[in-house]
Amino acid sequence: MAGGLEPHLAALRQELGGPAVLSVLVALIAVAITFLLWRFVQGRKSSRKAVLLLGLCDAGKTLLFARLLSGRYRDTQTSITDSSAVYRLSQDKSTNVTLIDLPGHESLRLQFLERFKAAARAIVFVVDSVAFQREVKDVAEFLYQVLVDSTVLRNAPALLIACNKQDVTMAKSAKLIQQQLEKELNTLRVTRSAAPTSLDGSATGGPAQLGKKGKDFDFSQLPMKVEFVECSARGSKGEEGEADLEALQKWLVKVA
Repeated sequence: MAGGLEPHLAALRQELGGPAVLSVLVALIAVAITFLLWRFVQGRKSSRKAVLLLGLCDAGKTLLFARLLSGRYRDTQTSITDSSAVYRLSQDKSTNVTLIDLPGHESLRLQFLERFKAAARAIVFVVDSVAFQREVKDVAEFLYQVLVDSTVLRNAPALLIACNKQDVTMAKSAKLIQQQLEKELNTLRVTRSAAPTSLDGSATGGPAQLGKKGKDFDFSQLPMKVEFVECSARGSKGEEGEADLEALQKWLVKVA
């Protein structure tokens, strides 16, 4: 095949004035293709403007959602549907994301995640730092389902583990929560013998490999950037005090 193309390349070199000009032309074409691919990827990313708030029931997602939007405390109850609102990250009205608070009930959470996962620019997974020790297996189970989902793996949205309720004395630290989650997720991937499926029930083409084969799992092995922060939607002074969400707010600015 190469021999058949050589006469045409030789003729093209002659018309263009030599191999140097042809090399420049090929380089320009390569740059143009790279630029178009970059624009395509960036366009897909910019079209995803949602930040999903996920977590188990009573983790504090809805209060966190209300605090981010209004700064004020409000009584909340277990959500049975989603809530969404535009969250401005600065005085510049063009800099904003859509916050979507999804139900944490076991019978609802995957159903709502299925609906919104493709639009996720980022995910905030809220953990109850006080109840974490007794809920760690349930937390890891839900997080595992999120991390092996085909759409999440493909889009790789930024992921924040928000360790909420840090105003309570018995709250576990973000470092301990990270260590325990890595241990539980490692156990889950070993014990899952059946091939995982995506949230819409379609096969992913074989068992999803969470992390690196042959190594204990840690969050740095994932295709998305994962960070942990400590926060308190309620605040140290309860209803009258201000929430401690500074680290979360800085992260939202960074991923917008």
